[in-house]
Amino acid sequence: MIALSSDHLIFQLTNGESVPCSAEMITVEIAGNSDGLIDAEMLRHASASVFHYFKTELERESVTVGEFALALEKVLRGFGLTLYADEPPPLVRQILEADLRHIARESADSLELFFFPRLRNELRTQLRQSPQVLRFRGLRGCVKQLAGARRWSARCEKMQEQVVGYLRECLTAEPEQNACALVVE
Repeated sequence: MIALSSDHLIFQLTNGESVPCSAEMITVEIAGNSDGLIDAEMLRHASASVFHYFKTELERESVTVGEFALALEKVLRGFGLTLYADEPPPLVRQILEADLRHIARESADSLELFFFPRLRNELRTQLRQSPQVLRFRGLRGCVKQLAGARRWSARCEKMQEQVVGYLRECLTAEPEQNACALVVE
Protein backbone atom coordinates (compact mmCIF):
# COMPACT_ATOMS: atom_id res chain seq x y z
CA MET A 1 0.00 0.00 0.00
CA ILE A 2 1.23 3.47 -0.84
CA ALA A 3 1.56 5.91 2.08
CA LEU A 4 -0.83 8.84 1.94
CA SER A 5 0.74 12.29 1.97
CA SER A 6 0.08 14.29 5.13
CA ASP A 7 -1.81 16.98 3.20
CA HIS A 8 -4.23 14.55 1.50
CA LEU A 9 -7.48 12.84 2.43
CA ILE A 10 -9.02 9.89 0.64
CA PHE A 11 -12.40 10.83 -0.79
CA GLN A 12 -14.85 7.97 -1.18
CA LEU A 13 -17.00 8.53 -4.23
CA THR A 14 -20.57 7.30 -4.59
CA ASN A 15 -19.50 4.69 -7.15
CA GLY A 16 -17.20 3.05 -4.54
CA GLU A 17 -13.99 4.49 -5.92
CA SER A 18 -11.51 6.23 -3.58
CA VAL A 19 -9.48 9.24 -4.68
CA PRO A 20 -6.72 11.00 -2.69
CA CYS A 21 -7.17 14.80 -2.74
CA SER A 22 -5.52 17.81 -1.13
CA ALA A 23 -7.42 20.87 0.09
CA GLU A 24 -6.23 22.79 -2.98
CA MET A 25 -7.50 20.10 -5.37
CA ILE A 26 -10.93 20.21 -3.72
CA THR A 27 -11.07 24.00 -4.00
CA VAL A 28 -10.18 23.88 -7.69
CA GLU A 29 -12.91 21.29 -8.33
CA ILE A 30 -15.59 23.23 -6.42
CA ALA A 31 -14.57 26.61 -7.86
CA GLY A 32 -14.78 25.14 -11.35
CA ASN A 33 -18.36 24.02 -10.71
CA SER A 34 -19.53 27.24 -9.05
CA ASP A 35 -19.50 29.34 -12.25
CA GLY A 36 -17.94 32.25 -10.33
CA LEU A 37 -20.91 32.55 -7.96
CA ILE A 38 -18.68 32.18 -4.90
CA ASP A 39 -15.59 34.25 -4.13
CA ALA A 40 -12.63 31.98 -4.88
CA GLU A 41 -10.61 33.17 -1.88
CA MET A 42 -13.51 32.57 0.52
CA LEU A 43 -14.07 29.16 -0.99
CA ARG A 44 -10.37 28.29 -0.66
CA HIS A 45 -10.33 29.20 3.03
CA ALA A 46 -13.62 27.44 3.76
CA SER A 47 -12.62 24.19 2.06
CA ALA A 48 -9.19 24.30 3.76
CA SER A 49 -10.94 24.70 7.12
CA VAL A 50 -13.25 21.74 6.48
CA PHE A 51 -10.29 19.71 5.21
CA HIS A 52 -8.34 20.57 8.41
CA TYR A 53 -11.37 19.62 10.52
CA PHE A 54 -11.56 16.11 9.05
CA LYS A 55 -7.80 15.56 8.84
CA THR A 56 -6.63 17.08 12.15
CA GLU A 57 -9.59 17.43 14.49
CA LEU A 58 -11.29 14.13 13.66
CA GLU A 59 -7.99 12.43 12.65
CA ARG A 60 -9.61 10.79 9.65
CA GLU A 61 -7.78 9.41 6.65
CA SER A 62 -10.89 9.13 4.48
CA VAL A 63 -14.19 10.92 4.12
CA THR A 64 -17.15 10.54 1.80
CA VAL A 65 -17.83 13.26 -0.69
CA GLY A 66 -21.27 13.74 0.91
CA GLU A 67 -19.81 14.27 4.40
CA PHE A 68 -17.35 16.82 3.09
CA ALA A 69 -19.99 18.62 1.03
CA LEU A 70 -22.39 18.88 3.99
CA ALA A 71 -19.64 20.23 6.27
CA LEU A 72 -18.57 22.76 3.62
CA GLU A 73 -22.20 23.79 3.12
CA LYS A 74 -22.52 24.43 6.85
CA VAL A 75 -19.38 26.59 6.90
CA LEU A 76 -20.46 28.63 3.87
CA ARG A 77 -23.93 29.14 5.34
CA GLY A 78 -22.16 30.60 8.37
CA PHE A 79 -20.78 33.24 6.00
CA GLY A 80 -24.28 34.03 4.79
CA LEU A 81 -24.19 32.03 1.56
CA THR A 82 -26.97 29.62 0.72
CA LEU A 83 -25.75 26.40 -0.81
CA TYR A 84 -27.34 23.01 -1.20
CA ALA A 85 -25.09 19.95 -1.03
CA ASP A 86 -27.86 17.38 -0.94
CA GLU A 87 -30.53 18.82 -3.21
CA PRO A 88 -30.63 21.66 -5.72
CA PRO A 89 -32.40 24.88 -4.73
CA PRO A 90 -35.78 25.64 -6.22
CA LEU A 91 -35.31 27.42 -9.52
CA VAL A 92 -38.29 29.71 -9.13
CA ARG A 93 -37.48 33.04 -7.54
CA GLN A 94 -40.69 34.83 -6.86
CA ILE A 95 -40.30 38.56 -7.45
CA LEU A 96 -43.32 40.79 -6.92
CA GLU A 97 -43.48 44.40 -7.98
CA ALA A 98 -45.50 47.44 -7.03
CA ASP A 99 -45.54 50.91 -8.59
CA LEU A 100 -45.03 53.75 -6.12
CA ARG A 101 -46.25 56.30 -8.68
CA HIS A 102 -49.60 54.51 -8.87
CA ILE A 103 -49.96 54.55 -5.08
CA ALA A 104 -49.09 58.25 -5.05
CA ARG A 105 -51.66 58.97 -7.80
CA GLU A 106 -54.35 57.24 -5.73
CA SER A 107 -53.46 59.58 -2.86
CA ALA A 108 -53.15 62.70 -5.05
CA ASP A 109 -55.86 64.75 -3.35
CA SER A 110 -54.54 64.24 0.17
CA LEU A 111 -50.89 63.66 -0.72
CA GLU A 112 -48.98 62.25 2.27
CA LEU A 113 -52.02 61.82 4.51
CA PHE A 114 -53.27 58.71 2.70
CA PHE A 115 -50.09 57.75 0.84
CA PHE A 116 -48.29 56.07 3.75
CA PRO A 117 -51.26 53.95 4.93
CA ARG A 118 -51.87 52.84 1.31
CA LEU A 119 -48.18 52.03 0.95
CA ARG A 120 -48.27 49.86 4.08
CA ASN A 121 -51.42 48.14 2.82
CA GLU A 122 -49.74 47.40 -0.53
CA LEU A 123 -46.70 45.97 1.27
CA ARG A 124 -48.92 43.71 3.39
CA THR A 125 -50.87 42.56 0.33
CA GLN A 126 -47.67 41.65 -1.50
CA LEU A 127 -46.15 39.89 1.54
CA ARG A 128 -49.17 37.57 1.83
CA GLN A 129 -47.96 35.95 -1.39
CA SER A 130 -44.60 35.08 0.28
CA PRO A 131 -42.27 36.59 -2.32
CA GLN A 132 -38.52 36.20 -2.14
CA VAL A 133 -38.04 39.72 -3.50
CA LEU A 134 -40.44 42.62 -3.24
CA ARG A 135 -39.64 45.46 -5.64
CA PHE A 136 -41.15 48.94 -5.42
CA ARG A 137 -40.54 50.93 -8.63
CA GLY A 138 -41.02 54.58 -9.50
CA LEU A 139 -39.56 56.13 -6.36
CA ARG A 140 -38.34 59.32 -8.03
CA GLY A 141 -41.66 60.09 -9.76
CA CYS A 142 -43.60 59.23 -6.62
CA VAL A 143 -41.48 61.54 -4.47
CA LYS A 144 -41.77 64.44 -6.90
CA GLN A 145 -45.53 63.99 -6.98
CA LEU A 146 -45.81 63.87 -3.18
CA ALA A 147 -43.52 66.89 -2.79
CA GLY A 148 -45.41 68.79 -5.50
CA ALA A 149 -42.11 69.47 -7.28
CA ARG A 150 -41.26 69.61 -10.95
CA ARG A 151 -37.53 69.36 -10.29
CA TRP A 152 -35.60 67.39 -7.73
CA SER A 153 -34.97 69.42 -4.59
CA ALA A 154 -33.86 69.09 -0.98
CA ARG A 155 -37.51 68.47 -0.03
CA CYS A 156 -37.61 65.63 -2.55
CA GLU A 157 -34.45 64.16 -1.04
CA LYS A 158 -36.01 64.27 2.42
CA MET A 159 -39.26 62.75 1.17
CA GLN A 160 -37.32 59.97 -0.59
CA GLU A 161 -35.59 59.08 2.69
CA GLN A 162 -38.98 59.04 4.45
CA VAL A 163 -40.53 56.68 1.91
CA VAL A 164 -37.58 54.24 1.92
CA GLY A 165 -37.32 54.38 5.73
CA TYR A 166 -41.06 53.78 6.10
CA LEU A 167 -40.92 50.74 3.80
CA ARG A 168 -38.02 49.29 5.79
CA GLU A 169 -39.84 49.81 9.09
CA CYS A 170 -43.04 48.29 7.74
CA LEU A 171 -41.19 45.26 6.35
CA THR A 172 -39.45 44.50 9.64
CA ALA A 173 -42.73 44.91 11.55
CA GLU A 174 -44.60 42.38 9.42
CA PRO A 175 -44.66 38.75 10.57
CA GLU A 176 -44.98 37.49 6.97
CA GLN A 177 -41.64 38.96 5.89
CA ASN A 178 -40.00 35.47 5.83
CA ALA A 179 -36.58 36.74 4.73
CA CYS A 180 -38.06 38.77 1.89
CA ALA A 181 -35.62 41.14 0.19
CA LEU A 182 -36.86 44.69 -0.37
CA VAL A 183 -35.78 46.66 -3.45
CA VAL A 184 -36.83 50.28 -3.86
CA GLU A 185 -35.96 51.98 -7.14
